[in-house]
Amino acid sequence: QAKECNGVKAPIDTSKPNPNEVEFDNLYLDMNGIIHPCTHPEDKPAPKNEDEMMVAIFEYIDRIFNIVRPRRLLYMAIDGVAPRAKMNQQRSRRFRASKEGMEAAEEKQKIRQEILAKGGILPPEEVKERFDSNCITPGTEFMDNLAKCLRYYIADRLNSDPGWKNLTVILSDASAPGEGEHKIMDYIRRQRAQPNHDPNTHHCLCGADADLIMLGLATHEPNFTIIREEFKPNKPKPCGLCNQMGHEVKDCQGLPREKQGKHDQFADSLPIAEQEFIFIRLCVLREYLERELTMASLPFTFDFERSVDDWVFMCFFVGNDFLPHLPSLEIREGAIDRLVNIYKNVVHKTGGYLTESGFVNLQRVQMIMLAVGEVEDSIFKKRKDDDDNFKRRQKEKRKRMKRDQPSFIPGGQFSPQALGNRSSPQAISNPRQAAFEMRMHDRQNSTTSSSPNTSLTSDGSPSLAGGIKRKAEDSDSEPEPEDNIRLWETGWKQRYYKNKFDVDASDEKFRRKVVQSYVEGLCWVLRYYYQGCASWNWYYPFHYAPFASDFEGIADMPSDFEKGSKPFKPLEQLMGVFPAASGNFLPPTWRKLMTDPESSIIDFYPEDFAIDLNGKKYAWQGVALLPFVDERRLRAALEEVYPDLTPEESRRNSLGGDVLFVGKHHPLCDFIVEQYKTKNTEVVDIPPELCHGIQGKLTLNENAVLPDQVVESPVPMLRDLAQNSAVSISFKDPQFDEDFVFKAVVLPGAKKPAPVLKPGDWEKTNNDGRPWRPQLGFNRDRKPVHLDQSAFRTLGHTMPRERWMPGMYANAVPLGTYGSPYTRPLLSGQQQIPKLLSNLRPQESWRGPTPLFQQTPQRTAGAAPLLAWNRMLQSQNQFQPNQYQGLGGPMSYPQRPEDRMDRGRQV
Repeated sequence: QAKECNGVKAPIDTSKPNPNEVEFDNLYLDMNGIIHPCTHPEDKPAPKNEDEMMVAIFEYIDRIFNIVRPRRLLYMAIDGVAPRAKMNQQRSRRFRASKEGMEAAEEKQKIRQEILAKGGILPPEEVKERFDSNCITPGTEFMDNLAKCLRYYIADRLNSDPGWKNLTVILSDASAPGEGEHKIMDYIRRQRAQPNHDPNTHHCLCGADADLIMLGLATHEPNFTIIREEFKPNKPKPCGLCNQMGHEVKDCQGLPREKQGKHDQFADSLPIAEQEFIFIRLCVLREYLERELTMASLPFTFDFERSVDDWVFMCFFVGNDFLPHLPSLEIREGAIDRLVNIYKNVVHKTGGYLTESGFVNLQRVQMIMLAVGEVEDSIFKKRKDDDDNFKRRQKEKRKRMKRDQPSFIPGGQFSPQALGNRSSPQAISNPRQAAFEMRMHDRQNSTTSSSPNTSLTSDGSPSLAGGIKRKAEDSDSEPEPEDNIRLWETGWKQRYYKNKFDVDASDEKFRRKVVQSYVEGLCWVLRYYYQGCASWNWYYPFHYAPFASDFEGIADMPSDFEKGSKPFKPLEQLMGVFPAASGNFLPPTWRKLMTDPESSIIDFYPEDFAIDLNGKKYAWQGVALLPFVDERRLRAALEEVYPDLTPEESRRNSLGGDVLFVGKHHPLCDFIVEQYKTKNTEVVDIPPELCHGIQGKLTLNENAVLPDQVVESPVPMLRDLAQNSAVSISFKDPQFDEDFVFKAVVLPGAKKPAPVLKPGDWEKTNNDGRPWRPQLGFNRDRKPVHLDQSAFRTLGHTMPRERWMPGMYANAVPLGTYGSPYTRPLLSGQQQIPKLLSNLRPQESWRGPTPLFQQTPQRTAGAAPLLAWNRMLQSQNQFQPNQYQGLGGPMSYPQRPEDRMDRGRQV
């Protein structure tokens, strides 16, 4: 954390050793996980404009960099144009975000009018344009501006931050095709295949997506760590109408705001806490997986690395970004454990592993899937039983809470307070009036409860009578969505295909088509994780998945993909994923295709669409039933409007590449500057000995950052870089043949990290009976924290003595056990009295106590023990600055430089 002094934050020197006691080589930033919380945060006020958003992104990157402190490489990857398989999910997310945003705005306006009509008090409505997060998509002006800002940020840090001195920085912005995390994985794969790669490189990847764990395991790198924000549920959020904490918009009553602080000084402040981060150490996860997946008596040689690949593959059945999960496999029902158990039972029959370097053996996968299919019926019935039991428990809990609820809870100054919330008792004001209001409230309650239309039931609770129907017992429960499938009843497969696909389950040809598409998807996803994008055009053409029991005869299904496919262009992707409400990010004539009733593709942009809850409870868990985009129809419609693009729009619509940055102290700097001086237009290889073993191709960049040239700031509140010494150049990963296979193995020379988990035979082999000490953090030999001498002195000067040592002898000299010759033992029932204080020599009267670790225990018979902490506090009045003269001083321990500098402040 940066230290703050007089409102100014002192920069952190990241060139110093990492305080987490680990040194990372490479830091990879999945930038979309940074951009979203910085542009529209959930737990603090949103930035007022785009410039503030950019500064927030810079500060977030600085925070991560201060924690990780990479020594070789910083790789920033922003999502570019995604494969077609991912675009379906992006389209669903963006249509939902647009629909939910409009509905929330309408609901907010409606509640606002109702509150004002009842005389409620609300602050004036802000005239502020709603930030459309859909602009965080490749091809928009926002993403183009972000790339410019990041180029400026990198140049600034390379010029000014000592921690960036020898760092290689690669920026892959939104113009480079591919998802951010997969661009990172592609870089790692290609570097691993080079002869100069260090197999013990320590990687750190920043991102919140769960699939980063799978991607990290897929690299088979021994030192791979993920850093992510620590998730803290139920963070307080202010109401969107009255800006007060403690309730949501739907519960707002327009009550006057309570005074915040004695003088209302905290009126506009939110309880903002610094974001905390956690490390996920994949080497520890690999240890757990090794214990889980190790199998004895296999008919083939056990290979842990291959079994990890199989585990990653099985997790795809539970859900991923490209395929819907199988109906019988829910992660919250322990689907991964079930798959692992089935895998360990069946793998003896398969004759080998399910996957190899990203390629699937379908014959073996079929055996696993049919084994899942055999228990599908029991899974559905157990799910229904569990759901019914949960509802029953919830109903009983509501009844119990209703029965145990007190009939009256006082409010205002007499309201109950949670322990620890109130620092000191508040003075009671006007107690007579408060007591009168409580009596009147109690009288009204008693009148209501004994009205003539009510009678008491056997348990004493009021019951409506006189012809008025009693409410249903569970009327306070939320309405349940209708379930037409009823997977727990016989005939579930017939009903599923009829409702979800509108075909009969007896239509074998159609079921075969769905299964084949799903099998293709499984092969595509695994290839995507291990080898890169197999096809930019493939996608799963259905909203729902088949059943596991339908995976019969898949061994002979083709799993090859067309070669040479190309990604969409950025503006074309925008047309494929944006709803009409976000059309303002597109050129005018392109936008018209989304809204014009005569448009040939108007059916791609429905204003409203159905959401199938598909057995779930909340809308965000359901399936958005949007029409799939026909690529040929889309391209045909866009051919007519392509001529309308301006030069700036045409530039944003082109695909770009990565850019490499280094500072003047980097060994590669002179080599790059020489390329610009000679105006070498040829592609050159990076000399790996100049760049920590990194290899790739370099070409001159048109908009390069060059030494001795001013780097203009795209953010008005930040200064231009007048004395720039950084340089940038276009970078391309090492290239391989299209049929090249990256091996999913641990590289030769890689050192396995020291084990962290408790050995299974610890009790048997541990002869001296030492207890197992779990490892905390990265360092096995980490020393426990303790207070040194200066810390005890600081505590003594800052803590009030009277709080701990009341009484007339609070300032007495220390006991004899502290080494003072002028005190006598404290006998039973006798109080300590100072002896001949006037005879003390001045220099010895200021002498402090002997440090705790230098004391020799002395106990006198009959002396009452006194805790060391109290003894130390008792003698604090003896601590004075003038005792520390010279390096050693009378206390005979060496002073640190900061102790000598701080002498004048110890008063």
